[in-house]
Amino acid sequence: MNSALKGLPLAMIAALALAGCAKEGHYHDRNEDYADARQAAPLTLPETRDQSRYRDIMPVPQASGSFYAREGDFAAPLPQTLSASTAVAAGDVAVRETDADRWLVVGAAPAVVWPELERFAEQRGLEITRSDSAAGVIETSDASLLLRQGLRTGTSEIRCDTAGQLNRLCLNSLQRHFEARSASASIASASAQQSTDRQSIRFEPRGDDWVMVLPFDIDRAYAELAFQLENNFDMEDRRELVSADEASKRFVIDYVTESERTRGFVDSLMSMDLTESMHRVEMRLTPQGQETLMEARAVDDEPLSGDDQRELLQRMEGLLR
Repeated sequence: MNSALKGLPLAMIAALALAGCAKEGHYHDRNEDYADARQAAPLTLPETRDQSRYRDIMPVPQASGSFYAREGDFAAPLPQTLSASTAVAAGDVAVRETDADRWLVVGAAPAVVWPELERFAEQRGLEITRSDSAAGVIETSDASLLLRQGLRTGTSEIRCDTAGQLNRLCLNSLQRHFEARSASASIASASAQQSTDRQSIRFEPRGDDWVMVLPFDIDRAYAELAFQLENNFDMEDRRELVSADEASKRFVIDYVTESERTRGFVDSLMSMDLTESMHRVEMRLTPQGQETLMEARAVDDEPLSGDDQRELLQRMEGLLR
């Protein structure tokens, strides 16, 4: 605790803390500003402009699910950074894998990637026995190329199998093909114009708890979340990945919950604790048909509130956006 506060009675400290909390005081409660906000007309640019020179400086992600009012008084939500996750950029290629599988993630929609798969087969002189763009399958005498929509918007997943088993040589060749400058340049250019349909992640109440429903099978969901958590949950004393268990589809993290982050100064003084404490949380995935449920449960003695569960699950959803 600050040494300057040690000699003051608790009541006096609380009075000092409250002295500047009025609307016209030093600390202005901006929550009330939302009620008076007005929508302005959009800026109109000339049709003759060079569109390549214009882009969104501060893009706003689309919200998924319906509005959720947290317990207690309304509080303006903190903004979530758009760079919270390690996304695959347009035209780029990345590898995802589990103990039993390995595949590529390409930063383009399937409709853009499909012609490149056909080009790959042609350039290598593969004998094509079946080509079905609707099913995303190119079968050759050596291997099957499988294409489908990726978990993230504007991405695709590519697999290469032989008799149902991973063909690593084929997949490595595909990776080099999509990493080549000519392929990446054409994909990046076309992908910028390509819109994709994607099923939405949704949140559902289960009694006093919340779960997140992912419209993907459990292996794909686990692989992407494992990659994102390893690369994003590495902030000491804020959010850290403790362990990941593929067999049980389970993650353990240390996390400063929303209620801990937004704890008022007076509450901190009353508890004689001005620090923010991390909670150990288990994030577990379970299959539900072709979908996957994700739950957040406290490992330590203090349970997570419904609000804290929902906020943490929304952060997980942000990693997959």
